[in-house]
Amino acid sequence: MQKRLVRKLDLEMLLSRVPPNPSPKPNLEQYTIPANVASTMLYIAAYVNNDIVGKAVLDLGCGTGRLALGAAFLGAEWVVGVDLDRNAVSEAHRVSQEINLGKKLQWVVADIGIVHGRFDTVLQNPPYGVQKRGSDVAFLERALKLGKTVYSLHKSPHSGKTRVKRLKASSPSVMTTAPSPFLEEFIESNGGKIKAVYAMVMTVPHMFDFHNETKHEFVVDLYAIEGKRET
Repeated sequence: MQKRLVRKLDLEMLLSRVPPNPSPKPNLEQYTIPANVASTMLYIAAYVNNDIVGKAVLDLGCGTGRLALGAAFLGAEWVVGVDLDRNAVSEAHRVSQEINLGKKLQWVVADIGIVHGRFDTVLQNPPYGVQKRGSDVAFLERALKLGKTVYSLHKSPHSGKTRVKRLKASSPSVMTTAPSPFLEEFIESNGGKIKAVYAMVMTVPHMFDFHNETKHEFVVDLYAIEGKRET
């Protein structure tokens, strides 16, 4: 178990060593979570809510494993990363061996629907439902069944340039915000309870032919949720 407080800078530096998806598919919205967003998400889970250190953690739709690797680095007891993209999972496994965290991590190539069991904490950066409507809530529904606590990123309904500038200018560049009424109703109807919502800026580089800018900045909301209780 991690006994010392890991500096956020050290966590972000570690995560920056994890490569993006080598062959991302636009229909699956395979955008690698930026190291700064991943480190903020993990820091909130670990040190604000005590949901990482010594816990069983699941990274749902792990990609190349930044959230899973970060959780292991912070002191999770054991971590499972699941993704249907074999190439991405292969990269995650390679990095876990390079940084000597392999013993804490298990990588699974599979659809999220086959995952069963109960985890202390579920972390996820799901598709945002832009290319395939409803893909974000499909991840959220599954996470609520699997985790006692869920940390899930979703595109904010308030993502204008003014809000992006305001967040970037604040220190730290994260603030609490109100939940989306749709997601709040969905979470509660699936047995969950929102503990807090944190807004932050996500930066996505030019990746696909339909991207018109060198990078795209928008606001994402991190939902900290108490998962569905076991009956």
